[in-house]
Amino acid sequence: MHIGFDISQTGSGKAGCGFFAHAMIRSMLELAPEHHYSLFPSFGYYWFDAAMSATNPYPGQSVDYGPRHTTLNEARQFWTGSDIEQSLGNLDIVHANNFWCPLQLAKSRLVYTFYDMGFVVEPSWTTETNRLNCFEGVYRSSIKADWVVAISEASKNHYLRIFPHFPADRIRVVYPCSRFDNAESTGLRPKAICDISAGSYWLNVGTIEPRKNQYLLANSYARYLQKGGSPMPLVLAGGNGWLMDGFQKHLSELGVVDHIIMTGYVSDEELIWLYRNCYANLYPTLFEGFGLPVLEGMQFGAPTIASQSTSIPEVAGDAALLLDPEDGDAWAEAMFNLSHNPEIRTQLSATALEQAEKFSRKHGAASLLQLYEEAFASPKRKTRE
Repeated sequence: MHIGFDISQTGSGKAGCGFFAHAMIRSMLELAPEHHYSLFPSFGYYWFDAAMSATNPYPGQSVDYGPRHTTLNEARQFWTGSDIEQSLGNLDIVHANNFWCPLQLAKSRLVYTFYDMGFVVEPSWTTETNRLNCFEGVYRSSIKADWVVAISEASKNHYLRIFPHFPADRIRVVYPCSRFDNAESTGLRPKAICDISAGSYWLNVGTIEPRKNQYLLANSYARYLQKGGSPMPLVLAGGNGWLMDGFQKHLSELGVVDHIIMTGYVSDEELIWLYRNCYANLYPTLFEGFGLPVLEGMQFGAPTIASQSTSIPEVAGDAALLLDPEDGDAWAEAMFNLSHNPEIRTQLSATALEQAEKFSRKHGAASLLQLYEEAFASPKRKTRE
């Protein structure tokens, strides 16, 4: 097969969508080098990383790159053209991974990765521009995609509830996997916490944004301290997102600003160290398509307290304490109890390692290749205009 694959979000600042695409293409090149792969550094016009046009991050004899665009306007003109199918080389498979969805593919089988629609559940979790772009892309997929890849059963079920016209037999779950290949790695201590002892801090990983629920976490941490909990700092490891301009002021009003360390974006090696050495990994997210910080923390034995919402129970299984993400008192109580019961922490760490082993990078890629084979052998979906 000749497979076209969107790598537009796999650059240096990649987040969940980029990590999924990164892991899948790496593994597919290992498992099935007999196919021809065309990788797209730009794909559509919702997302554009100018640096991607200059890199060849996935080398191989069966790999080529293109199209390469140096400006968003150039990319927009290409991807909205009526002849993109011919320009791309009349591919057998085109796999979209960044929410944008092409409409012009008459012969190529279009596979679309669906992550989540949190922006439908609560519009205030993102900006209007992002919300409109993402919904347009997902809606277009419901009309034009031949197959949809959902990253969890929760995401699959949500997609089918919103778009009941999409054929349920053409949507498959392919779980993401950890970005880290070596579970024995010790990582590198971030400079931001050079004075903190291993095992003596709470950790939260993820972009600082409303959906990740750091406001509730900060409130719960303040209550935990008020209850007499051990004064371990709370480390927030993630870049600044949108709609959080008042967060620092909120921390000051709570009186915890000196107890909370915001590292900003951390390297992979630093993240490994943070997971491996935290007292517990806290993930109170309100809505997820999957929840990579839960899986990746478990890979390094991080005891985990996580949200019971959406996909997180699929990821955590029985290896985490699962709580209502809107019950701040429950989070404060769970932190207090865990800080006073190290034997529970030890048990959570052991079960976390077992749970993480269930999510294999090669298993996910093999499932995706099987879907490509089925799509290639099947007629294109009869779609709506």
